[in-house]
Amino acid sequence: MSNFSKNPIATVIFRLRVVAMHTPLIALLLCVLLSIHVVPTQAMTVESVTFADQVDIGETTVPLHNVALLRYLKFFKAYVAALYLPEGVSPQEALDDVPKRLEISYLVAIRGEDFDKGAAPVLKRNLTAAELSRLQDRLDRLNATYQDVRPGDRYALTYLPGRGTELALNGSPLVTIEGADFAAAYFGIWLGQEPIDAELKRALLKGR
Repeated sequence: MSNFSKNPIATVIFRLRVVAMHTPLIALLLCVLLSIHVVPTQAMTVESVTFADQVDIGETTVPLHNVALLRYLKFFKAYVAALYLPEGVSPQEALDDVPKRLEISYLVAIRGEDFDKGAAPVLKRNLTAAELSRLQDRLDRLNATYQDVRPGDRYALTYLPGRGTELALNGSPLVTIEGADFAAAYFGIWLGQEPIDAELKRALLKGR
């Protein structure tokens, strides 16, 4: 089978090239098609913080879904978050057993011990007592790895099905916590039914 039969875009472009030699309008259309074909998805910048247009999670390339700013008490800018979801995954499926990443770039300093203080109340709102009990040992392992951050530092939570949720600081992995149940619960802090901030959740899930 030829490359043209495998690639419909290549077939169209080839045929247009033949016709373009005789028709100026078709030549112009060909230039437009070629330019559209090669333009990549753009990275996003919010509050001078830039996030890549895609990341690799295992063997899957996952595009940037959206970027949003979290304001503490509606006035203080706390951090900028970026959500990466696979193509075809709807917002309602974000907590399913699919690859995903949440990157958070901080605009303020936060002590490592304070991450659990912010997450615990949200987890309690979204989980039953039994669910929280099953996750507690793994939550303790994750919380023990959090380090202090300063403005410009970036944490990334990356979930790979079959492996677990990796926490990395400025690109350096710190720990991986097993379980799809853990990933759903922890990403639920931002994307669950009662998230840490409803406006942030809506902005991240609505897409670009």
